[in-house]
Amino acid sequence: MSISGIKGMNDILPGAVETWQHLEQEARRIFGTFGYREIRVPVVEKTELFCRSIGETTDIVEKEMYTFSDKGGTSMTLRPEGTAPVIRAFIQHKLYAQDPVNKLYYIGPMFRHERPQKGRYRQFQQIGAEVIGLDDPKIDAQLLAMLSHYFEAVQVPDVELQVNSLGCAECRPVYRQALIGYLEKRLAQLCSDCQRRYTTNPLRALDCKVPGCQEATSEAPAMLEHLCEGCSGHFDQVQMHLHNLEVPFKINPRMVRGLDYYTKTTFEMVTGSLGAQNAVAAGGRYDRLIADLGGPDLPGIGFAMGLERLALLIDDQEIMAARPDLFVATLGREAEIAGFKLLTKLQRQGVQAEMEYSGKSLKAQLRRADKLRARHVLILGDDELERGVAQLRDMDQSSQEEVALVNLEAHLQKNVSEA
Repeated sequence: MSISGIKGMNDILPGAVETWQHLEQEARRIFGTFGYREIRVPVVEKTELFCRSIGETTDIVEKEMYTFSDKGGTSMTLRPEGTAPVIRAFIQHKLYAQDPVNKLYYIGPMFRHERPQKGRYRQFQQIGAEVIGLDDPKIDAQLLAMLSHYFEAVQVPDVELQVNSLGCAECRPVYRQALIGYLEKRLAQLCSDCQRRYTTNPLRALDCKVPGCQEATSEAPAMLEHLCEGCSGHFDQVQMHLHNLEVPFKINPRMVRGLDYYTKTTFEMVTGSLGAQNAVAAGGRYDRLIADLGGPDLPGIGFAMGLERLALLIDDQEIMAARPDLFVATLGREAEIAGFKLLTKLQRQGVQAEMEYSGKSLKAQLRRADKLRARHVLILGDDELERGVAQLRDMDQSSQEEVALVNLEAHLQKNVSEA
C-alpha cells in the first residue's frame, strides 16, 4: 500500500517549481531595491501569539489553526500567517534599537485547516513585507507602489488594487456600534457564523461570502462615513500619493480583512480570474499590534501574497528550467571515463553541464541533450580521444567545430559559459 500526501498539502514538482522560483527571485530583487531585508522565522509559534494578534473571534483562530501541545504542555501552532511571527521576532531581538525604521520581507509556508480549493490549500506559500516605525501616508503609498510594480514585473494579468480605511481606536468603536445596531435588525438573514459573532466581530459580516449576508449588508453603514479627522486625513493623503505615483486603485468600502489587528489603510489586489477566491495579495496598517504584543508603541504596515494563486495566474507564461550550458556525449569506455572527469571539473568551475550516465548510444545521448535544451554538446569518442580532439556542437546555431583537448577547458570556459 502506497502512502499519499496529506490533502491540501501539495508537492511542487520540477516543471512547476520554476514558476515559484521566478516569483521568489523577482520579490527578492524588487523588495531589495525598495530597501527591504529578508527575515526568516520559525513555522511554529506559541498559540498565544496568534490569539492575541489575529483575534480570538476570527475564523483563523476559531476554526483553522493547526494547534497541539508539545511534551512540556505548551500550546503550539503552525503559523497561519506571517505578520505576527515577524513582529514577535522584531520585539524579541529589539530590532527597533538598531534602527527606528525596519523594512522586512519573508518567504515561507503557512498552515490553515480549511477546505482545499483552487489556489487555496492547507499548506500554502506566502511572500510578505512589513514596514515598522513609520505612520506617514507616503509609506502606505510606497508599499502599494512596490506591490503594483511587482505584479507588473511578473506579468500577472487582470489585477486591481482596492483600498479602504478601517479607522483607529478612536473612531472604529463608534462605527462598530452603528454596525451592530444595523445587523441586529437583520439577524434572521445572516448565516450562523455571522449571527454568532455579530456583537464580537461585526465587521466580518461585511466580508462574508454567503449570499444572504451579502444581501443583508448591502446597505450597511460604511467605515469611511465614520472616520475621525485624523484617519480621514490619512486616507486622503494615501489616495493623493497614489495618484501622484500613477498607481491605479479603486476604493472598496466593504473591505474589512479577516484579522483584528488592522487599522487605517487596508488593501487587496484582486483578480477576476480565480472565481470567489479573488484576492491574490492583501494587507494593511497595524499601528497597535506591536504595543499589544509587548513591544514599543510603533506603527506598522504590511502585506502578504499567496504563491499558489500567483502561479495559477501566470501558468501560461513560458518559465522553463535553466538550460545546461553543455552536454557531454561520449562514445567508448575510455571516452566515457575522460568525459565524466571533464564534466565534474567544469561543474566545479561554474559551467552548468550534464551527461548521460548509463552508457546509451550516441543517438540516445543527443536526444537527451535536445530534451534538456542544452546550448552546446561536446562529442568525445575513443577515436577523438586518441587524436587529442573533441567535437563541439552549438545547438542554437546548428554549427560544429573541432577543438583540441589540450585547449578544451579554456575554450569551454570562454565560449560556453559566456554564451
